[in-house]
Amino acid sequence: MNKDLLSPDLLSPQDAEFAAPTARHRTIAVRVGTGKAAVVIGGDAPIGVQSMTNTDTADVEATVKQVADLARAGSEIVRITVDRDEAAAAVPHIKERLLRMGVETPIVGDFHYIGHKLLADHPACAQALDKYRINPGNVGFKDKKDRQFAAIVEHAIRHGKAVRIGANWGSLDQDLLTVLMDKNASATKPIEARAVTREAMVRSALWSAERAEEIGLPRDRIILSAKVSAVQDLIEVYRMLARRSDYALHLGLTEAGMGSKGIVASSAAMGVLLQEGIGDTIRVSLTPEPGGDRTLEVKVAQELLQTMGFRTFIPLVAACPGCGRTTSTVFQELARDIQAYIRDEMPAWKSKYPGVEALNVAVMGCIVNGPGESKHADIGISLPGTGETPAAPVFIDGKKAMTLRGAGIAGEFKQLVQDYIERRFG
Repeated sequence: MNKDLLSPDLLSPQDAEFAAPTARHRTIAVRVGTGKAAVVIGGDAPIGVQSMTNTDTADVEATVKQVADLARAGSEIVRITVDRDEAAAAVPHIKERLLRMGVETPIVGDFHYIGHKLLADHPACAQALDKYRINPGNVGFKDKKDRQFAAIVEHAIRHGKAVRIGANWGSLDQDLLTVLMDKNASATKPIEARAVTREAMVRSALWSAERAEEIGLPRDRIILSAKVSAVQDLIEVYRMLARRSDYALHLGLTEAGMGSKGIVASSAAMGVLLQEGIGDTIRVSLTPEPGGDRTLEVKVAQELLQTMGFRTFIPLVAACPGCGRTTSTVFQELARDIQAYIRDEMPAWKSKYPGVEALNVAVMGCIVNGPGESKHADIGISLPGTGETPAAPVFIDGKKAMTLRGAGIAGEFKQLVQDYIERRFG
């Protein structure tokens, strides 16, 4: 055996630190909302999870239901569209209904084009919202731009609200972009057009934030975002923002897409930035299937933060992918059932079993990796693979506790998980 393998200095300090996330980019803490459900973004606060409804905000009942669903799924801030008078008029009723239901999650109003007018015409809406989102690319045009931007900021100051200034690749300030493109074209060594566009996005966000401060909005009520739909562009834009400011940053890949494409793209982009310590809140902007579950974007955001080790939301279930040694579907069905069981029970478990979100469960399909993975989990089961003895050893806290046999293995193991939770966290 190589003697180096037995050396006490197995890892150099550099090797030991390699996998650790970079220290968080230091940003200003921003408080959003009031009461016990208020959320702090930035500073030393945990990275937050946000989401957005896709209902017509004027439909009070549908919007209340979706906000409540998103909040119960774990969204710590929910954004709603405020695009016309009917939507603005509905906002205070939505807020009132949610509070009666016990849902105090902060609500953000998403304003484009006529936000200044809607806030002026509907003061109850301006007061009911916990944060305003302004897009500097379409807050106003030509000579109206500064005046209308200032009007929204003044409403935020008057009502004590935070503001997210969100530049977006698809609705970038065209006047600013044109100036920068012309300047680049006449430069001795022009850079590529995409780099100019990234610079325009960063400047738009930073200049708007500086203007908001000039008007009187404190720095601790300003959050910035600069969303694009391409992974590498998003990474570079947020690196630029982090280098040039200490405002709290909201991450999100805009128009990420549907299904696995949207999940992979969002995770790839935000995973890199989070590992570098950049980002104070995140949203996974998935296109839902027709009639699909809007809360999926919350679950994906939570899983991203949890698998990267930044936060813990729900017990993890490790399960093998299956292969030719596991032609039975028993372990797949059990993994699915355990995962669904845990997610369904979590709202009640959070108050009944403090710390339960740290639980690790393993559901494995054969003898190759099953026992080892089960030992690493708090509680795990190694189900019989093809041709193996029909016996399923169960490991609890790293030690073999029993062997299950027969047709009722799945139900017996679920009960063992429940018993373990009650004993450890009850």
